[in-house]
Amino acid sequence: MNRTDLTPYRRSTVGFDRLFDLLENNSRGSSGDNYPPFNIERRDEDAYRITIAVAGFRAGDIDITAQQNLLTVQGKKRDETVDGEMLHMGIANRGFERRFELADYVRVENADLQDGMLVIDLVREVPEAMKPKKIAIGGNTLEVVDGDKKDDGQASAA
Repeated sequence: MNRTDLTPYRRSTVGFDRLFDLLENNSRGSSGDNYPPFNIERRDEDAYRITIAVAGFRAGDIDITAQQNLLTVQGKKRDETVDGEMLHMGIANRGFERRFELADYVRVENADLQDGMLVIDLVREVPEAMKPKKIAIGGNTLEVVDGDKKDDGQASAA
């Protein structure tokens, strides 16, 4: 088993405990179950898409639950009766549960099921208060780095 030691990173960072725990738990608990297959796509700087192949499932058979930092997709297979004798059963007839860890401020924007593909669009919306700000030393000057707003608290003498 391949084990990565994250101790040096833990010593030089603050507030990343959750991330390191997630990495360690993921490497320990990967069960190898790849059903159903899925893709994760980055569509823009703050937009993502998860596509899950759910052939044979209807919209009513799938539950999508978004909690803080966790997206859970569950499929419940319904019982179907077959008229006649089944000679070969190659289509998976089982339920599933997929969990996706989400970063802070990532929310589900849309979910759609079409042609056996479940598409879940995600968007990251960082609150204005959490965006980076430039802090002046010895004054009360604030400048938003990622926006157009400036509040320097004093008249500009240029």
